[in-house]
Amino acid sequence: MNVTSVCGVSFSPTDNTRKVTNRIAQTLAGLLHVPCREIAWTLPQERAAVQHFAPAELVVVGAPTYAGKLPNKILPDYQNNLKADGALAVGVVTFGNRSFDNSLAELCCTLEANGFHTVAGGAFVGTHAFSDALATGRPNDADWREIDAFAEKIAAKVQSLTQIPAPIAVSGDASAPYYVPKETDGQPAKFLKAKPQTHRDRCTGCGLCARLCPMGSIELGDPTQVTGICIKCQRCVRSCPAQAKYFDDPAFLSHVQMLEQNFSRGAENYMAV
Repeated sequence: MNVTSVCGVSFSPTDNTRKVTNRIAQTLAGLLHVPCREIAWTLPQERAAVQHFAPAELVVVGAPTYAGKLPNKILPDYQNNLKADGALAVGVVTFGNRSFDNSLAELCCTLEANGFHTVAGGAFVGTHAFSDALATGRPNDADWREIDAFAEKIAAKVQSLTQIPAPIAVSGDASAPYYVPKETDGQPAKFLKAKPQTHRDRCTGCGLCARLCPMGSIELGDPTQVTGICIKCQRCVRSCPAQAKYFDDPAFLSHVQMLEQNFSRGAENYMAV
């Protein structure tokens, strides 16, 4: 099939998903000898407009895994604001060493419903947003080699296509429920209402956390105030130059400890072409 351009688009609060998505998109563009562009899609204003893709485009769509699926507060944006008229698509999810569960299946199903034709799907390990002790340093050099090899297989498949492909079959069940986070005692960790706190003695009031919040939930005039929904993405924590943001919710901290105790092994990447 004739592909005239490649595009990478991803929701990526801690940047891992964006890096993986764009590495695949850029590698594909190089192999197919076509231009590549990136669509920033993490901030509320970036996700507000509907993105339409033409039949001759190949779109790499990335998403992080939240509780085994796509982030529930961001899912409507994937469903409503990424549309295609027959463009080819690659679904990409990242996960923090536990499991991607059903996130890739949900993403690929969403893309097919939105007019894309999925040709491949992959789930890749990245350092967990909650803890640097989980999947430390990943993606690492070995991961990047796998990611590049994945792109090479996709490029070969696209170049060999003579008709619209059947939807890619990937691991998982798009209709499955979300994974229930656990505390160290095995009981459900209920931290839905947890919000980041601020070390007032460290905060300089620069407002970077407010400007970068994917939900627009931190007050620019007073960054200590979180007045909207918090999806625990950790962007404010990881981006604060003064290390002033933190979480102190007991259930949340217990869940992080449970993950560190039980999922320290190196998880494997998953790819389907």
